Amino acid sequence: MEEKQKEAHLARLSEDGYTIVENAIEPDFIEALNETLLGLEKELGIEPAYNSFEGHKTLRIYNLLARARLFERVPVHENVLPLIEGVLDKGCLISSLSSIAILPGERAQPIHSDDQVIGLTRPHKSVVCNSMWALSDFTEENGATRLVPGSHKWDHCPTYGEHYASIPAEMPKGSVLVWVGSLWHGGGAHKAEERRTGLAMNYCAGFIRQQENQQLGIPLERVKEFSPRLQELAGFGTYQGLIGHIDKQSPREAVLGQKGGHKSIWDHDKKEPVS
Repeated sequence: MEEKQKEAHLARLSEDGYTIVENAIEPDFIEALNETLLGLEKELGIEPAYNSFEGHKTLRIYNLLARARLFERVPVHENVLPLIEGVLDKGCLISSLSSIAILPGERAQPIHSDDQVIGLTRPHKSVVCNSMWALSDFTEENGATRLVPGSHKWDHCPTYGEHYASIPAEMPKGSVLVWVGSLWHGGGAHKAEERRTGLAMNYCAGFIRQQENQQLGIPLERVKEFSPRLQELAGFGTYQGLIGHIDKQSPREAVLGQKGGHKSIWDHDKKEPVS
C-alpha cells in the first residue's frame, strides 16, 4: 500500500471510525479462501450457533490459523496490516481469525462495539482494530455490515438489542472493511438469495497480555494441578465469557480437558432450531 493511500485511510479511520480498501485482495487468493472454507464447513459439520449474536442462519468457523496453511497469509497482508499498525502500532497482536457466512433469511445482528466488554472510559485510545474481508460482494440486500459512523467518539456503548440508525458497508468482492474497536456496527439482515461470505481478521494492542507468558511458560501438567482460581489467574479462563476463548471454550476445557462451567457470552439466549 502506498504511503499517500495509507494516510488517507488512516484519516478516515480517525474521523469516521472505518474505511474500505477496494481491490485489496488478489482474486486467486479470494477463490482459494472460499474453496477452503466450503471444505472446512463440510469437514467440521459447521452449523449456526442459534443465538441472537452469532445468528440462526450464519455459519462461523473460529481459530482458522489452526485449520489450514492458506490462512497464514491473511493477518500479514500488505494491503491491510499497515492500517492496523497505523491504528494500534507495530506491536499489535492477532486477536481472532474467523469466517462468517451469512445465509438467506438471517436477521440483522444487534448493533455492538468490539471492545464493549473492556471497561475503559469512552472515548479512548484504540485497543482493538478489526477488519472484514469481502469474499463475496457485500450489498445491503445480502447482509453487508451495518455501521454507525463516528460512534467511536461517543462516551457510551450501544444497548444490546436496541435499534440504531446505521449505513451498510457495501463493497465489491476482494475489498476489506477496517474499523476501530469502539465503532458501533453489526451484520445486516440477509434478504437476497446468495450467501454473503467474509473473513473477520481481528487485532488487539500488544499490551493486552500478561508480562510473562503463563500459558506457554508453565508445563500443562503443572497447570492441571492448580486450583481453579489459580488456573483463571494464569489465563486458562476467559474474561466476560469472551476474551481468551478457544472455539467458544475456555482454555481450561479446550487445552486442559477439564470441565470449567464456561458459557460463551454469546450463548446467553441460545435456542435450538425448530424442527
